[in-house]
Amino acid sequence: MKTHRPAPLLARVALACATLCAAMSAHAAAPAEHPQAVARALAHLQREAGPMAAQAGDSFVARDVLKDADGTEHVRFARRLQGLRVIGGDVVVHGDGRGALKGLSRTLARTPSVALSPSIDAVAAELAGLSAAGVTSGASVRSELVVYARGNRPQLAWDVLYTGRTVQGVPTEKHVIVGAHDARVLDAWDDIQHAAATGTGNSLFLGQIAVEADSQADGSFALRDTRRGNHAVFDLRGNFGGKGQLFVDADNVWGDGTKDNRQTVAVDAAAGHAYTWDYYLKVHGRRGIADDGVGATSKVHQSLFGLPWVNAGWSDSCFCMTYGDGDSSYWPVVSLDVAGHEMTHGVTSRTAALIYSGESGGLNEATSDIFGTMVEFYAKNPVDTPDYLIGERLPRDGSGTPLRSMVQPSVDGDSADCWYDGVGSLDVHYSSGVGNHVFYLMANGSQPTGGPASPTCQAGDTKVATGSALVKGVGRQKAEKIWYRALTVYMTSDTNYHGAREATLAAAADLYGGVGSKVWKKVNAAWAAVNVQ
Repeated sequence: MKTHRPAPLLARVALACATLCAAMSAHAAAPAEHPQAVARALAHLQREAGPMAAQAGDSFVARDVLKDADGTEHVRFARRLQGLRVIGGDVVVHGDGRGALKGLSRTLARTPSVALSPSIDAVAAELAGLSAAGVTSGASVRSELVVYARGNRPQLAWDVLYTGRTVQGVPTEKHVIVGAHDARVLDAWDDIQHAAATGTGNSLFLGQIAVEADSQADGSFALRDTRRGNHAVFDLRGNFGGKGQLFVDADNVWGDGTKDNRQTVAVDAAAGHAYTWDYYLKVHGRRGIADDGVGATSKVHQSLFGLPWVNAGWSDSCFCMTYGDGDSSYWPVVSLDVAGHEMTHGVTSRTAALIYSGESGGLNEATSDIFGTMVEFYAKNPVDTPDYLIGERLPRDGSGTPLRSMVQPSVDGDSADCWYDGVGSLDVHYSSGVGNHVFYLMANGSQPTGGPASPTCQAGDTKVATGSALVKGVGRQKAEKIWYRALTVYMTSDTNYHGAREATLAAAADLYGGVGSKVWKKVNAAWAAVNVQ
C-alpha cells in the first residue's frame, strides 16, 4: 500500500485497488456460484442501446445473484466508468434464465459522460471536505476518484472517507463527496448508521427467555450462538469502541432482569440477534445479515468516554452491533425493534446499498424500521407486545413514548407523513416517515379493524397528513415479502420514493398475481395515500 504525504490533522492512507476489490468480493460470494447467470446478464448489458449503454472501457462487476423458483435471474452489478466507481450507477438485470431479458432496475437516467481529469488533487479534496466530516484530529482519511451520478448531472468527484471520531466523540466512517473541479461538497453520509434513538436467561425487555451458549473446556459457558453463525456478545465495560470482553458464565444462567446486572442487557443483545436471524431465515430464506451463514458480533455497555451513550448502532466495518447503556431518562438501548432495525442496515448494505442521504437515506432508515418491527411481530414475545412503534419500551418513565411511529410519523413533530418536493432535505430519520407510513397503509390499511387508524395524505399536505381516505391493506405477511423483494431485487443505491413505488409494484406483481391484481392495486393505493403516484 502506497503511503502519501499526511494532510493536516489527518493520517492519510491510500486506497489501493486491492483493498477495494477485496471488500467487494467479501460481499459478493454469490456471483461466483452462478457464472452462467452473470454471463447472460452481462450480455444483456452489452446489447443495451438505451440510456445505460456501455461505452468503451466501461465495466460492470457482479455484486449479487438471486434466482427465483421459476428460473428468473436477478443479477446486481456495480458500474465503473473508465475504471472509476460510479456512485449511483448500479443496475439489476432481470432475465428468464434462458437468455431472454425481462427488464432492468436502475436509477441512473443516462450513460455518464464526464471529463476524467480532476482539477484538484486528493489532498485538496480532503481539506475541502474536512468541515463537513466533523472529525477530530487523529482521524484517518483515504480518497478515491469516482463518478458521482446521483441526480441528473453525473460529474467527476472525490469520495473522501474520514474514519475516526466526531467532535462529540462518536465513532464515524464519514464519506464526503467533493467535486473534483470546484471542491464543492456534493453529498455526505456515514457508514456507521445509528438509530436516531435513545434507546431482552433473564432479560431487561423480554422476560425470561432461552439463550444459546457455547460450552467451554473448563466447564464454563460463553455467550456465543453456534446455531446462528457464532454470534457472540462482548462487554465494552464503559469504553467507547474496541473489542471488549466475551461474556462467560459458570452456570449458564444469565442476568437477573435488572440493569445493574451486567449480563442482563447481554441477554437482550443475544436475543435481538437470534430473533433477527430467525426472522430473515424463516420468512425470507436469508442466511444471516450477509446471506452467508456468518453471525454478527454484539457489544454492550458502551459509554461516551464515561458519559451516557443513549443510542445503538450497526457498523459494516466490524460487522457488529453496539448498544449504549442509556441514561436517567432512557433504559439501555437494547429493545428488540431497535436490534432488528440496526441489523437490517447490514442487510440493506449488502443488497440495494441505499445511500444514506437524501430520499434514499430516508428509505434506508424506513426499511430498518419496517423490518425491525417485523422482527418484533415474528418474536411474538408476551412481554413486548408487537406494534408499529419504534423504541416505545425505552423511556424510563413508562410513558411508552416511541422514538418513531409508523401509524402517523408526524406525531414526533419532525417526521414526514407525506411525500413532497424537498422531503429528501430532511434528516434521514425524519424523511423515513414516508416509507414507514406507506408500509403501515400497505399492510393494514388506513382504518384497520382492531388497530389504530392512520390519516392519509391529500393534495397540499407536506409533513402532516390531513386526509381520511379509505385504503385497504394487503396484510402484514404479504407486505413484508413485497418490501423484501423490492429491496433485494429492484431497488438500487439511489432509489427514491417514486422508485420505491415502482420496486414494490414490481415485487407485488411477481408475488401476487401480476400487474393489476388485487394486491398490486392495494399497494398502488397505499403509495397514492402518501402522495407518491
